[in-house]
Amino acid sequence: MISRGTIRYASVHAHLGRTGSRRDDLESLAYTLIFLIRGRLPWQGFQGDNKSFLVCKKKMATSADVLSCFCPPPFKHFLEMVTNMKFDEEPNYAKLISLFDSLIEVPASRPIRIDGALKVGQKRGRMVVNLEEEEQPKKKVRLGSPATQWISVYNARRPMKQRYHYNVADSRLHQHIEKGNEDGLYISCVASSANFWALIMDAGTGFGSQVYELSQIFLHKDWIMEQWEKNFYITAIAGATNGSSLVVMSKGTPYTQQSYKVSESFPYKWINKKWKEGFHVTSMGTAGNRWGVVMSRNAGYSDQVVELDFLYPSEGLHRRWESGYRITSSAGTPDQAAFILSIPKRKPLDETQETLRTSAFPSNHVKEKWAKNLYIASICYGRTAC
Repeated sequence: MISRGTIRYASVHAHLGRTGSRRDDLESLAYTLIFLIRGRLPWQGFQGDNKSFLVCKKKMATSADVLSCFCPPPFKHFLEMVTNMKFDEEPNYAKLISLFDSLIEVPASRPIRIDGALKVGQKRGRMVVNLEEEEQPKKKVRLGSPATQWISVYNARRPMKQRYHYNVADSRLHQHIEKGNEDGLYISCVASSANFWALIMDAGTGFGSQVYELSQIFLHKDWIMEQWEKNFYITAIAGATNGSSLVVMSKGTPYTQQSYKVSESFPYKWINKKWKEGFHVTSMGTAGNRWGVVMSRNAGYSDQVVELDFLYPSEGLHRRWESGYRITSSAGTPDQAAFILSIPKRKPLDETQETLRTSAFPSNHVKEKWAKNLYIASICYGRTAC
């Protein structure tokens, strides 16, 4: 995880490597003020290479109530307001300052000794803005217990046949895949929930043949290398909470070389290194809190970015869509959700893309999307809300 600024006081967006704005400065100020009153912040004391990740995780898990419990109420209100701001939102400094007016008690005049003489000091004038009750931020972010949900991504396509299976036990996996292959369908993406599998199979992959392995090893190196020798490339991966993984490899991809990494935290540095070498992320999966990321040469993208957050990064995704990016991979752990967004070298005729979050597998919604020629392009299960 990339960190900018002093880890103790950095905003969560800074931890996640995002471009800073005025909201981030104000969030850092809130942590600094609370530290000056309390003498300590809950995320102090973490050590090691994962320090920034652990500090960020703790910041996201600590509610404004807990963080400001030994502070006067204005500190809580200030923290809630600044952490709810949007990237380009102009801060209402007068309103933020007015929160603390009730804490300032200044006598009508006060003696100030200067070179033995007494002079009367006066309080500098300041605009006072009343903060009405209904103006208090209602949206509570970074609070409460985490919720895990399905995140499905839909792309506009020409009409085609697509099939889904979910809550598939290990013993039933082969049956579904074999039946799909007989009907001319290949696996386009996979996911896992509660140690059961979800499969998306369709006729729009362009693959000529496909192999898969269900293993107790998350991304079984020997099997993958054996398939690489046969010109199969990884096209979909998923991991279960018990540590097992499903790896799908296909012929007929445009890829010319692949590399993958399994990491205890999201491998930002490795991805950046591979981007410089001409690779792009083409598949992602998780097993518990471990990440598996696959990168390929000749993936057909001109640019690629990552949106990683402890919440569903709605704001970031919409900004990327407006800049021409589309979600091409997604994955989630119990702590985080990650999205890879890419700009394709060849623009699709219809760039429509939609996302959906549901507590159960979106079987009914999928059929509604099909009626609009929107087909599942990526699906994952993990942390998306507080």
